[in-house]
Amino acid sequence: MIEFKNQELYVSGKIAYENAENYYLSGLKIIQSEKNFPLTVNLSQLEHGSTLALSVFVQWLRQTPNLQGLRFKAVPEKMMKIIQACHLQDDLNLI
Repeated sequence: MIEFKNQELYVSGKIAYENAENYYLSGLKIIQSEKNFPLTVNLSQLEHGSTLALSVFVQWLRQTPNLQGLRFKAVPEKMMKIIQACHLQDDLNLI
């Protein structure tokens, strides 16, 4: 589930193959409606930090101004390891 409040995009639950497109489209709708960037993507309620979830977030990032419109907060440990293994830590704004 995705909820937007206080300039933060809260992502909760588990992003799986069955629902990844719905997560992507729900987040994209919010991102495209915003004018003030960067937005913070709060992952504190994400149940599983997978490569699939990361790919959804990277696709969102590609839809923002100058590819710099998102900041990622409370990144789960497993996802952080994936980010580091893929050498994406310099490309993603992690807070």
